[in-house]
Amino acid sequence: MTASADHVKALVRAHAEGDEDAFYSVALQLAAKSARQGHNRLAAELRDLVDEARAQPIRRYEPTPVVQPRGELADLVAASFPDIRLADMTLARHVREQLRRVLHEQRQRERLENHGFAPIYRLLLVGPPGTGKSMSAAMLAQELSLPLFTVRLDGLISRFMGQTAAKLRLVFDAAAKSRAVYLFDEFDAIGAERRVEGDVGEARRILNSFLLFLDEARPESLVVAATNHAGILDNALFRRFDAVITYDVPSAEQAIEVLRRRLGSMNINEVDWDGLANQVGGLSHAELVRAAEAAAKDAILAGGNQLSSAALRAALDARRATRNG
Repeated sequence: MTASADHVKALVRAHAEGDEDAFYSVALQLAAKSARQGHNRLAAELRDLVDEARAQPIRRYEPTPVVQPRGELADLVAASFPDIRLADMTLARHVREQLRRVLHEQRQRERLENHGFAPIYRLLLVGPPGTGKSMSAAMLAQELSLPLFTVRLDGLISRFMGQTAAKLRLVFDAAAKSRAVYLFDEFDAIGAERRVEGDVGEARRILNSFLLFLDEARPESLVVAATNHAGILDNALFRRFDAVITYDVPSAEQAIEVLRRRLGSMNINEVDWDGLANQVGGLSHAELVRAAEAAAKDAILAGGNQLSSAALRAALDARRATRNG
């Protein structure tokens, strides 16, 4: 038997927590250990099993339909049940580890609360547009089998000027009663520094109300705020959140992974990925996905499914030119 007690415990723990990445990682560790001990056939079989499992479409149970918000709440939030999983996302290591920690604490919520501790439930996600902040909120909802309620704060303020604080109270009251992930998108709409010149009394009242509601929030739900402009946020906000996760544009290695994931249904055998590494700098996850989709659709509409390095490079350049223009 090549599996150590620690490996067996790690496999059981990963399965219990629904952490697919960790499960496969431990299985590959076992394969490596088997190879070192001379059990080459077992090592090869383990690696093949992991590769086959990863290649299989994920079996999903049909989610319970999301109960749509009613009454005044229906005007404030959009409800959905996302299907994005952590394993589907290309993220920097520190971001992935922080998100895993959130999932782990939420899955062990009852155990923590029995000892007088609350899991991480107030998150601030900061970083440039298109780097995976909103997708992370969707992933948390899916992994925890919760609905996602999205609050677009810029629209909320413009639509309910003079009533925004009262409307925010409705959302936080709902969060206390209905367990879900509540995403406050475009958070800088209310979170901007209170001393910014030209700030008005209404904006200060909204921010102060949000801070109060956040302090009073209970861990029944996850409150996730996302912003593209961390630099203009009021300093008082950062210490109110249990965790602040910082996103950035992907590295060249991560960018190539994003492209390869999106082009999984295409023939990419002829693509020189090493040569493309210099073409992806500065593009966000979303921009990379758009470039991949544009190149793929051009190939399909031309009657094939094979991509060349030149076609993908042209799509990347076009996406960069669109952004700069």
